[in-house]
Amino acid sequence: MTKNPPPSQQTPHSPRRISNRSRVLIVGNYCHDVLIQNGSVVAETLGGAASFISNVLDSSSVSCDLVSKVGHDFRYEVSHAPIVVTEKETTVFEAYFDLGIDGIGNADRVLKRVSACDPILPSDIPDSRFDFGMAVGVGGEILPETLEKMVETCGVVAVDIQALIRVFDPVDGAVKLVNLKESGFHHILHRIGFLKASSDEALFMDVEQMKQLCCVVVTNGEKGCRIYHKDEETVIPPFTAKQVDPTGAGDSFLGGLVAGLVEGLAVPDAALLGNLFGSITVEHIGQPKTGGSALNRLRVKDEVQRRKKQCNLSSTHNSDHNDFHARLTPARFPCYSSADSPLQPDLLVNGHSV
Repeated sequence: MTKNPPPSQQTPHSPRRISNRSRVLIVGNYCHDVLIQNGSVVAETLGGAASFISNVLDSSSVSCDLVSKVGHDFRYEVSHAPIVVTEKETTVFEAYFDLGIDGIGNADRVLKRVSACDPILPSDIPDSRFDFGMAVGVGGEILPETLEKMVETCGVVAVDIQALIRVFDPVDGAVKLVNLKESGFHHILHRIGFLKASSDEALFMDVEQMKQLCCVVVTNGEKGCRIYHKDEETVIPPFTAKQVDPTGAGDSFLGGLVAGLVEGLAVPDAALLGNLFGSITVEHIGQPKTGGSALNRLRVKDEVQRRKKQCNLSSTHNSDHNDFHARLTPARFPCYSSADSPLQPDLLVNGHSV
């Protein structure tokens, strides 16, 4: 039976369901990413949060639309066609990071925006209703009025804080961050459902204040993530991974989180799914091939089943929550019983039990 879309704080009328499954609107520009290690270009890949997120949603069979702008020089074939601005070039980022002693990429990158395509305007947003919206700009392409249009047309909006607080050095394009209160978006944030930030980005907002307005999710790499809402704080443990390139890990996390929410998972379980996709992403340069190694409609594939045999997990769990956790745990978790899971099923986000 088709579930009704969740109620929203963001608009006085409920979203109209367009298909039998929830639909997601992704807003953010595709990019050309140039990865530089120790002074040498090691890869040129498709980038932008929107590309990583749509990759996760597509591999999870979650229906989504994408609004993205690129220039005449855009060089990739993508499943969700962008708007081509012929008189502009595609947004380009250069990511500089060194190799450690073990040859694994360091997450402390220096990121520079070399060129920027046009911003996404409110008129670029479809008039259709969507259950979930994702504001995931990386190069300053999300405008306050664009986010306002999204909260009017989407039932629940998830925002990556990088879309709001990034600014760019006018000389070399180096990425810098400003406080969320100074970003020009602060007046809209009481209307969103989720705000995602890395642990470094979280220093540029008042978490105590924001968790009263929406659900705040702070990712912390190999330490997993934390969920803050009202007076609740929940720790979601990580999946182990051999890091090659951290680019896109947080984006893939957010894609996994929303994929889980679309499928009706509780927020902590959806965040756990996000951690899985983030761990897969850091093991690749560029876009991971999630379709063959991760999940399809939240079913763990053969890789996970093989790893399950290596873990001493109890097979007597009866609840959906424990079953879901047990199916994810073998992929990259340290082995422990899901009965000891720190996930708390009694959180509330926007009035929904999570």
